[in-house]
Amino acid sequence: QVQLVESGGGLVQAGGSLRLSCAASGRSYSSYTMGWFRQAPGKEREFVAALTWSAWNDGSTDYADSVKGRFTISRDNVQNTVYLRLNSLKPEDTAVYFCAFRAGYIVTQPSRYNYWGQGTQVTVSS
Repeated sequence: QVQLVESGGGLVQAGGSLRLSCAASGRSYSSYTMGWFRQAPGKEREFVAALTWSAWNDGSTDYADSVKGRFTISRDNVQNTVYLRLNSLKPEDTAVYFCAFRAGYIVTQPSRYNYWGQGTQVTVSS
């Protein structure tokens, strides 16, 4: 079992920044991926970014095209925390942001992630 707790959402004006955090606890894995997804009202949950880690390859990342160059995913090895830095925010970034975990390599389909956090709201005003 893996437990995920997100924090850091809020209300920000367009062009502003936020940093989301996802603290992980529970079982250890030799290779895993932590991802961020988001879901706006009336829309499907979509992939935002992910970071994979293994004993032999630290820090491979992937981003949705819509956030490349604006969002950055990173990991704190000591704190078992993954961060998502959101810069140059747009109103269309408004959504509930979820942290997710899976054993193994990066995939972008939400259904292939086994553990999820409760979500944190990000609202970008125009």
